[in-house]
Amino acid sequence: MAAGDRADLVLVNAGQLVTVAGSSGAPKRGDDLASIGVIEDGAVAVRGGRITAVGTTREVLERVETGPSTKILDAAGLVVLPGLVDPHTHLVFAGSREDEFVLKIQGASYLEILKDGGGILSTVRAVRSASKERLYHSARKNLDVMLCQGTTTAEVKSGYGLTTADELKMLEVIDDLNRSHPVDLAPTFLGAHAVPLEYKDNLEGYLSLIMDEMLPAAAGRGLAEFCDVFCEEGVFSVGQSRQILQAAIELGLKPKIHADEIVSLGGAELAAAVGAVSADHLMAVSDEGVRVLARSGTVAVLLPATTFCLMSGRYAPARKMIGEGVAVALASDFNPGSCPVNSLQVVMGIACRQLKMTPAEVISAATINAAHAIGRGHYIGSIEAGKKADLVVFDAPSYNYLPYCFGTNLVKTVVKNGEIVVGGQM
Repeated sequence: MAAGDRADLVLVNAGQLVTVAGSSGAPKRGDDLASIGVIEDGAVAVRGGRITAVGTTREVLERVETGPSTKILDAAGLVVLPGLVDPHTHLVFAGSREDEFVLKIQGASYLEILKDGGGILSTVRAVRSASKERLYHSARKNLDVMLCQGTTTAEVKSGYGLTTADELKMLEVIDDLNRSHPVDLAPTFLGAHAVPLEYKDNLEGYLSLIMDEMLPAAAGRGLAEFCDVFCEEGVFSVGQSRQILQAAIELGLKPKIHADEIVSLGGAELAAAVGAVSADHLMAVSDEGVRVLARSGTVAVLLPATTFCLMSGRYAPARKMIGEGVAVALASDFNPGSCPVNSLQVVMGIACRQLKMTPAEVISAATINAAHAIGRGHYIGSIEAGKKADLVVFDAPSYNYLPYCFGTNLVKTVVKNGEIVVGGQM
């Protein structure tokens, strides 16, 4: 920091400062996933919303200038992480589906509920009848909760409108939230989330609507950065998914895929073939799919809270993926039906217990690798000089405690772009 450039904020005395540093250019893989760069008695200096210095408290205070206007956060005895990144959410929706929860307890499957007009189609009806203002306020309320739980960046999908007007309505809500809320959002077009009832007997007609009208409108207005597709038996085939994603790529959108969630359909292989930024779910991924992902630049986004909520017992083979060298990230899949969980802390706890990932691995998966899963690993996801000053202070004696203390919000303070947005009394 140049002479006279006083720090705006300095966090000092952290019991453990978990930097997750060292892989800004690429996601962590294999043994490197557990390398999280812990600094005891750690400190971070911030100016202009960016990190300017990282090290021990003594090192940082010797390197930076402070003054009367500098905020000092004392994190003695606490754990500090990069802001958590949630790379797969369905934040914008209307209504709720607790009645389906009862059906699931009684043994109904996800696809059975969808076939009977429930599931995604139930939310579609609610979203179509909801105003943009109602969708905005509902999503903002949930986004506030996510921020208080430590999420500072999230991907958000459309996909509950399934008409051009309603898909654009959802994307406009995401855009409005991005302009008005501290959490940074990565917008994704997901018109290929389900086949609406009015096109039940005309799938080709709906594919044409997506590719000829929806995609050009979303891309042309700059409302989407990514395009996702639900590649699944009874929804969109591998061939149909390829068509949609190639059309999206031609319009400048980056591909993502709901892949191999319920049936091993080849979604992981398709993700690698089209250069998808991420392949998500993967509970039913094949051995070949794992090998292909390991050789690709596609991040595998695992959603263990979804399996937990669906009560299917089938979790993604995380240990096999890590052993094969797949870049693994974690996300919430927050949505009103299959996973009404918006806390990455809960997701991390489930990942340790059910995916058998270590606390260090889940921290990497929910920070730097999650950032790469939405193309943002070069400026968020780790605590390094030059990156955005997104920090979360947890009331925990060690980083191992975070997923161990399952179901409790341990967040004490959240710093977003160098500003204290949650807590601050330390």
